[in-house]
Amino acid sequence: MKALLKFAGIPRSTYYYWVKNMDRPDSDGELKELIQSIYDEHEGRFGYRRIRDELRNRGHKVNHKKVQRIMKEIGLKCLVRMKKYRSYKGNVGKIAPNILDRNFKADKPNEKWVTDITEFKLFGEKLYLTPILDLYNGEIITYTIGSRPTYSLVSTMLDQAFGMLTGKGNILIHSDQGWHYQMKKYQLSLSQRGITQSMSRKGNCYDNAVIENFFGIMKSEFLYLKEFESVEHFKQELEKYIEYYNHKRIKTKLKGMSPVQYRVHAQLAA
Repeated sequence: MKALLKFAGIPRSTYYYWVKNMDRPDSDGELKELIQSIYDEHEGRFGYRRIRDELRNRGHKVNHKKVQRIMKEIGLKCLVRMKKYRSYKGNVGKIAPNILDRNFKADKPNEKWVTDITEFKLFGEKLYLTPILDLYNGEIITYTIGSRPTYSLVSTMLDQAFGMLTGKGNILIHSDQGWHYQMKKYQLSLSQRGITQSMSRKGNCYDNAVIENFFGIMKSEFLYLKEFESVEHFKQELEKYIEYYNHKRIKTKLKGMSPVQYRVHAQLAA
């Protein structure tokens, strides 16, 4: 044994320490199982900081360094990798000014909305998704999805969002300079509701960074991690993911709560 320890470069004291403790129960055994459970529940989307926040939500106060260490020990690694966005400086739009001006903070629900359209390619088909996101808590208010980027995709989304409001609201809605948002119909729909229109500078994705960030998260956590049997199956799973995003996906900047939990908590505290 002395020869083996010397060959391996392991001190005798270290060897006898591990021999002595081999039969002792793992003091972190229960915590490891809980971390594994949270990791599996969120399908590998959570890193050590979000898992720490979820542990605290469940009454377990654990340092993020310990969570990181345990995850490394049991071979858990966040599967999500974010993509960076490139900016392009364009001109100020003529339809509506950039009123939002990258002030992405909102003090209450339905104060500032952002919207955009993103494209998917599945099974040889193109699909177009357009959501409305509330800057107060990052909640997806509503969305529509279709095989063609027609104006009805946007108008139906607006009708769904307006149906959730009680009366006219002093809302600012921000978008890029896509042709949908430059149409008279779109402008009229907003003005009839007393909603103020804001538009990004041409080609500048940072002016609408929050919705761009949501698209990046959704594609990383959902599109690239799931396998779909058909376009219809994709739509069904997308609905589940939006529900998950709103109700279960916690955010550090929301004090470890999901968007809906944060909104409800704030309303109860008011």
